[in-house]
Amino acid sequence: MDIKTGKFKVPHQKEKEIKLEDFATGQHRHKPDDNEINKTTDANIEEMQQLQYNLYAANKQSILIVFQGMDSSGKDSAIRHIMSGLNPQGALVHSFKAPSYLEMQHDYLWRHYIKLPENGQIVIFNRSYYENVLISRVHPQLVLAEKVNKIVDLKDVDKKFWATRYRQINNFEETLTENGTTILKFFLHLSKDEQRKRFLERIEKRDKHWKFSNADIAEREHWDEYQKSYEKMLNHTSNKFAPWYVIPADDKWFTHMLISKIVTEHLTEMNPVLPPVTKEEQDLMNLAKEKLQNER
Repeated sequence: MDIKTGKFKVPHQKEKEIKLEDFATGQHRHKPDDNEINKTTDANIEEMQQLQYNLYAANKQSILIVFQGMDSSGKDSAIRHIMSGLNPQGALVHSFKAPSYLEMQHDYLWRHYIKLPENGQIVIFNRSYYENVLISRVHPQLVLAEKVNKIVDLKDVDKKFWATRYRQINNFEETLTENGTTILKFFLHLSKDEQRKRFLERIEKRDKHWKFSNADIAEREHWDEYQKSYEKMLNHTSNKFAPWYVIPADDKWFTHMLISKIVTEHLTEMNPVLPPVTKEEQDLMNLAKEKLQNER
């Protein structure tokens, strides 16, 4: 399948702010047969494997992949799909839950900074520092718990405060990219009706009970507020150096296929190459080869 990934990227230069309602949540054309889906996905995964091998061996660049989305948008399954094509020696996943006491003693970026990829690595964030402009925007009382300097009460959590956060995040990501980290950010765009179906499935199917949380139902009551917060996040933090992609999340087969293609495209652009072999290294290998061949 030929998928044009550019149309899912949030432009960094916009004549007007984007609206989530302008982005599809599903793939509305006819679903291809499973053989075609598997063929396309397998091709992406195979190419990704070779590029990751080169990335790890070259040990000069890295990738940070950020996943955000409403509850049940499919972040876990999308991450499992990507990881199925990666060598775990050079790939890590970090899931960020509510911050610990120690993490709360630092600024909101600290706990993410210490989990950033090393050279040669691909690191995936399942939720991220963007929670601090999402759930914290819907529930601003969470900001007060951060003990931010000069933030005394809720009236201090104003437009200027959020503008500062967006600037801090943009500066943080620009510094990372200037030092060799490619950043890919995926917003899994789920419809409210599909979320309802997935929540019901968690309730009705015994093997999915463990996924259900009543807190998710409570947060669903804030759906419109979250959508507005995501729109603001996308408009203020999608940059040429760290773009956001709005990924239709209602149809998981398409979600996985699209993400694997985007990751592969960016790995190709990075063009990681195997490190050159010096004359001294080649001489040592020739001696080792001769020794091994002469073993009895």
